[in-house]
Amino acid sequence: MKKVYFETYGCQMNKYDSELVAGILGQEGYLLTDKVEDSDLILINTCSVREHAEKRVFGRLDALRQLKKKNQDLVIGVMGCMAARLKDGITESRPFVNFVVSPDNYRSIPQLLQKIEQDGSDSHFTLAEFNEYEDYGELFPSHTRGVNAWVAIMRGCNNFCSYCIVPYVRGRERSRKLINVVSEVERLAQQNYKEITLLGQNVNSYHDGENDFADLILRVADVEGIERVRFATSHPKDLSDKLIEAIAAHPKICNHIHLPVQAGSDKILKAMNRRYTREHYLRLAEKARAKIDGLGLYTDIIVGFPGETDEDFQDTVDLLKEIEFDGAFIFKYSPREGTKAARLQETVSEKEKVDRLKYLNEVQDEISLKKNMRLVGKIETVLAEGPSKKAKPNQYMGRTEANKIVVFDSKTPVSNQMLDVRIIDVKGHTLFGELVGS
Repeated sequence: MKKVYFETYGCQMNKYDSELVAGILGQEGYLLTDKVEDSDLILINTCSVREHAEKRVFGRLDALRQLKKKNQDLVIGVMGCMAARLKDGITESRPFVNFVVSPDNYRSIPQLLQKIEQDGSDSHFTLAEFNEYEDYGELFPSHTRGVNAWVAIMRGCNNFCSYCIVPYVRGRERSRKLINVVSEVERLAQQNYKEITLLGQNVNSYHDGENDFADLILRVADVEGIERVRFATSHPKDLSDKLIEAIAAHPKICNHIHLPVQAGSDKILKAMNRRYTREHYLRLAEKARAKIDGLGLYTDIIVGFPGETDEDFQDTVDLLKEIEFDGAFIFKYSPREGTKAARLQETVSEKEKVDRLKYLNEVQDEISLKKNMRLVGKIETVLAEGPSKKAKPNQYMGRTEANKIVVFDSKTPVSNQMLDVRIIDVKGHTLFGELVGS
């Protein structure tokens, strides 16, 4: 039996897609391997959100060329967003790559492999067409073993934020049928997964013709055996009162929302085509916190967008301080060819971008520490994930419902278990605790 090796770059949707393709290839008799040198097929799943991600992929492909020289029968494929954006340019610059396939064409990979077997290992093909109907709705991925499983409920995006390449490489929104999503979650529950994260570029806009996202998440939360349900990522313009009520009402839907704000200035939000105002976001955060007890609110922010003045940046700083997010993922702006923002003149120097990034991270670190210190002495229910990353003896880690990492000691190995942990210390974004009871 042939072996396939996956290397995945970028977002959780890419990780899910790798599992999806693993499921497709599993039906063709391929076995997964984690050793690249043992593989018959290497698949590189790529990201195009930032130029750096593409450079990493090209560097990795150049390294893999050596394996191809040693094994002429080795097949190398490139999939994902970079494949959709660059298309034939990948095989033209790296002719040892056998095929390039975009996110809408994964069903065709077995046929491509058959063609390569027939035509020889020096042949190459590109499939990068959009399919507005493709949602892989009835397929079941080969999920990587763990505590949490990601389940894609939709594909593509209709928002066209001016800085974002996603709609151009993943196409327009299309939602899976609720029955297919629930069926996948039921299968995962049978495999003893405790936590599900519903995944999409903008889950809030999910609609399968009959059911919206609130309907879906409530159905998923009712699946027997599932203990927790999360979702990522949501757009502020579509976060409905119905969804907030669902999160507040159902005990298995986590009190955790990742709600990217991107900027605190109305001028920059408009230039980004975010389609909400600073005031709208502030009201939304206030409403969610009032309804959802102990809400963990996280966000994304971009600094140094074209046209961002000192005053615009200060608006973002003030927003951060006013809302007090539990955590923030902060990035400096980099243009992506093909987006509207790429045609804008850059007005913020690289040094200023770095300075703003550093300062905003410092502000958020102080906020996160202050909020986490409030949990000292309290008991949190933690879903144990296994040994802590630092791998100290008898030290394990897990997450609270609000998605905070907790490290604790245990005399016996723990994983995939719901445990009560008393918080005794905080270091940065990490909580430290001790098990309560046996």
